[in-house]
Amino acid sequence: MTPPTMPGWNLALRFLLELAALAGLAAAAWTFGSGLGRWVAVVAVPVVAAAIWGLFNVLDDPSRSGAAPVEVNGSVRLAIEVVILGGGAAALAVAIHPVWGMVVALAILGHYLASVDRVAWLVRA
Repeated sequence: MTPPTMPGWNLALRFLLELAALAGLAAAAWTFGSGLGRWVAVVAVPVVAAAIWGLFNVLDDPSRSGAAPVEVNGSVRLAIEVVILGGGAAALAVAIHPVWGMVVALAILGHYLASVDRVAWLVRA
């Protein structure tokens, strides 16, 4: 089963969504943290999310490098993406402003609608 390719604009959007998710998670850690724990959480939460994002992959996924440091099936990878991107959007909504969270959530939806071939490939992988 050959993995589908993604157009450059959608890869760029995905990268921006990843950055927005990490920023949202950091903002939520700052908002809900206090004292020294706040400072630790602001760094640790996005670092852990980025590590999970980078480690758990489907082998030969063209939206990534194709490498899979920890190979998972497509449904697991899709769940990781939805949890991190969606969690980042929700965190932006709560920690910054609901409108920003909605904008990012709609952009995530647009990304996945434009990537329906990849989503179907992931579900089958």
